[in-house]
Amino acid sequence: MNDSRQLAGQLIMVRLAGTELDAASAAFLKANRVRGVCLFRQNMVDAEQLARLTFELRAAMGPEALIALDQEGGAVVRSTWVPAPPSAMALGAADDLPLARDVGAAVARAVKALGFNWNFAPVLDLNNNPHNPVIAERSFGADPRRATELAMAWMEGSHSEGVACCVKHFPGHGDTSVDSHRDLPTVDKPLAELEQFEFAPFRMAAPHAPAMMTAHIVYPTLDAKFPATMSRRILTGLLREEWDYRGVIITDAMDMHAIAHRYGAGHAAVMALAAGADMVMALGTPDIQEETIAAIAAAIDAGTLSAQDVAARLQRLSELARRYPCQPRAYLEEAGDRALMADGWRRALTVRGDACRPAAGAKVRLVVRQDVVSDGVSEAGVPAAALAASLGRLYDVDTVTYRDAETFDWNTLPADGRFTFLASTARLRYGPHARANWHPDLHLALWNPYQALDIDAPALITYGFAAPALDAVNAWLAGELEARGCSPVAGF
Repeated sequence: MNDSRQLAGQLIMVRLAGTELDAASAAFLKANRVRGVCLFRQNMVDAEQLARLTFELRAAMGPEALIALDQEGGAVVRSTWVPAPPSAMALGAADDLPLARDVGAAVARAVKALGFNWNFAPVLDLNNNPHNPVIAERSFGADPRRATELAMAWMEGSHSEGVACCVKHFPGHGDTSVDSHRDLPTVDKPLAELEQFEFAPFRMAAPHAPAMMTAHIVYPTLDAKFPATMSRRILTGLLREEWDYRGVIITDAMDMHAIAHRYGAGHAAVMALAAGADMVMALGTPDIQEETIAAIAAAIDAGTLSAQDVAARLQRLSELARRYPCQPRAYLEEAGDRALMADGWRRALTVRGDACRPAAGAKVRLVVRQDVVSDGVSEAGVPAAALAASLGRLYDVDTVTYRDAETFDWNTLPADGRFTFLASTARLRYGPHARANWHPDLHLALWNPYQALDIDAPALITYGFAAPALDAVNAWLAGELEARGCSPVAGF
């Protein structure tokens, strides 16, 4: 095996196709000395299967394995059977630093027990763009200092339990209206504004965060040609030299359209490493992973990536793995952590407008989407039947589903006196038809809080659709709970 390929293999993170480590994948990992794997929902069945898979990965990758996942909370979780963490914006609405720290610690306990040592969280993006299609409730809020304080408390909790955090998406994805999974966004602001807003959380976190994930976004003020992931001016000039950041820099997934459709996976990986990244997230197919390793190995052989730079990157990755080793533990705190998460969801609950509760046993109508699908980042929302069953614990529920909000005629609902709930169970904002014509008695904004701004009705905002969030809704409807959360973004 070529030594340069084995060096290249240590600089990438891959994904797997299934729920077991097959012989071909194990051989690929070993032959190329790959030590970074990111697992997703499709790799997970239950705790027993997942613990077995991560055990097999550790055996294949060695003692410095970095086994990662996105367990942010809210809609972005991969292990869905462990206690469901409130989203970042839910914690922003609760506005309690000890709660944020406790939630971060509880998340870490659960994923460490499953064999992970690296969590791609918390999000430091400041969501000041109501039309952001990919951040929204993943952000702790819009105020740079308070959002950072909450995120750092969350991170402190995770580190106390031995799971490394990776803050994202440097230098800020909050003020975009394009999803970089699908296209290349641009944030075109003066440097002074970037420093006061987007950059501020990352700069404050830099002395404490063991890792940062890059954003596939162009910031013309700093680099008009390349997105941050591939910009030496941003990764080396700003982050390493100006801010003196010492931790690991890992790219966001290089198979996202913002990168893959413009540069090609192998070429982009070399450019990202040359710009200052330490590890390239070479997700996608085995062919893409092979292309990436071959391109990096060729750059090492050609001297495009110097031996000194490669050694420095490998050293930072080794330090991360040694500081946060893959050492699974028994999960004895699960019951207490479920209670903690439920309390967090309850404390986040936010009312907008003059919301009223139907009486127990009342006849109500639930208007909700027919389908719930993953957007590729988040897990799928709560199905209509599950939400109807939840509300059915309190009311006589008639459920009406729609396929397309822009063609659904609100006037076709029977005028029979039923109290009408609209439940928002997807991330996308409503279009002009729904905004102009839909008039529920109460809007249950169960995912993207900005949807509450689209519909002219009182709203109950949860910042997420996990089971304990639905329980909090029922507790409020039953008069057992007051909604004391305060939205951490403008407009509410």
